[in-house]
Amino acid sequence: MPTRAATARTRGTKSAGAKRRSTRKRTKRSMKTPPHGAAPRDSHGNSHGKRKWSAGVDTESTYPQEGLFKKDAATIAKSLASKKVSPKGPSSGMRMLTFYVNRAGKNLSKSRLRVLEHAKELLHERIEKTKNSSRKPRGAAQSLKA
Repeated sequence: MPTRAATARTRGTKSAGAKRRSTRKRTKRSMKTPPHGAAPRDSHGNSHGKRKWSAGVDTESTYPQEGLFKKDAATIAKSLASKKVSPKGPSSGMRMLTFYVNRAGKNLSKSRLRVLEHAKELLHERIEKTKNSSRKPRGAAQSLKA
């Protein structure tokens, strides 16, 4: 029985480990995906020279004051929880803060990220406080019916 290398030589390939190219014509479905080893064509690939999706976000909501995210955690949390910045409540302010942190990404220093994470914690406490204060105690509702 001939060896693999001998068989490869008789077929005309260069080495036993070389891959054979398919002579089959590519179908429409196979043309949608890049060939093996090619760079991906989706938005998660290399983003050099491209705008990020978050750069195109446009909103009709209110905006926090200029330079707010450069202040201390308590000021950030207080401002984002205010009705002026977040008329729909502090949850809206939490989304603004999360979006800022995600958008800044690797450009944030570790110390700045710690301050912003602390502001998130403070804002979360405010959100929990407003949720708990908006609920009516069960005993009060039952005493009104009597």
